Amino acid sequence: MLELALRGSRAYWGWLGLLVLTIIAGAAAYAQQVELGLSITGLSRDVTFGLYVAQFTFMVGVAASAVMLVLPYYLHHYKDFGRIVILGEFLAIAAVVMCILFVTVDLGKPQRVLNILLHPTFNSVMFWDFNVLSGYMLLNLVVGWVTLEAERKQLPPPGWAKPLIYFSIPLAVSIHTVTAFLYCGMPGRGFWLTAILAPRFLVSAFAAGPAVLILLCMLVKRLTGFDTGQRALMTLAKIVTYAIILHLFFFLLEVFTVFYSAIPSHTSHFIYLYFGLHGHSNLVPWMWSALAMGAAAVVLLIIPRWRGNPALLAISCLLVFGCTWIDKGLGMMAGGFIPSPLHQITEYIPTGLEIMIALGIYAVGALILTVLYKVALGVKAEKAAAAHG
Repeated sequence: MLELALRGSRAYWGWLGLLVLTIIAGAAAYAQQVELGLSITGLSRDVTFGLYVAQFTFMVGVAASAVMLVLPYYLHHYKDFGRIVILGEFLAIAAVVMCILFVTVDLGKPQRVLNILLHPTFNSVMFWDFNVLSGYMLLNLVVGWVTLEAERKQLPPPGWAKPLIYFSIPLAVSIHTVTAFLYCGMPGRGFWLTAILAPRFLVSAFAAGPAVLILLCMLVKRLTGFDTGQRALMTLAKIVTYAIILHLFFFLLEVFTVFYSAIPSHTSHFIYLYFGLHGHSNLVPWMWSALAMGAAAVVLLIIPRWRGNPALLAISCLLVFGCTWIDKGLGMMAGGFIPSPLHQITEYIPTGLEIMIALGIYAVGALILTVLYKVALGVKAEKAAAAHG
């Protein structure tokens, strides 16, 4: 089926060319990091997780969100997701590839990734996170490709694919749960030391992932004419609505617990993020912007008439993406390290090379997603042509 990705317009090949150029620029920046080490980043002794780990955390959530399509479609036979489920599975594949690449660049030198496999440490959460992510990616690739091939031949999926589909559902939940354990397993970091961190990660994932997929479906329809169906998008929009409300609710639970208990090692992180601490306030406008975007998204999504308006739905999804990306892509990492357990404040700002490497990885994900979507849409077009022929 890959031959379907080799057919396209000038705009299609121009987009692929732009992505390749971005990947090359990111690879050039990464070559400097391999040569000079992580000193080219904004990381320090006090802040050892930064942009790379933050994007890894966010993209794990996007990957896990595919379960919100797989579970209703395969377990509850919700047929309205029939035209969209393959797009969710392929989005998960691209997201997991980006996750693995972000872990790779965060380790400094690429050969260190092999240590995870060659010298496994079974009490290391990173070991389990790497393995469940790899397994989840392979499952989505196998299931997505096999079911798409069966659809192309107008046959039902093979029987052996069903157990893999069912296994991918708990695995999707586990990948983000294990990612949360990376942080809440550190007793010296008060900001992460909460049992509700995994649920917070999951609800933000179930808000951000479907929001991204809605935007992608709108873009696909605009560029190719392929319609995933209004009912499918409206169901996804409801999922986003409930998830973003829970995301804000869980945040408020944290705020009450932290400030009512008034433990300084816990309150200081929230004060730094939302009000500034000892004259340091780089993230304050970002964090309040995230809250404002989340609240605005709830208002737009909770009213059915506004949720059903395509323009307002697109704006709502962008607001949800911005809210969750800032919360997990900026605040979650910096908030855990600032201030340090010794109450020192070392602020973190990513460098230009660091940002370029991250953009290169996003370009890799976009390239994989573009090719996979081109194949999927090609099969859908062949099927439609055969039905009308």
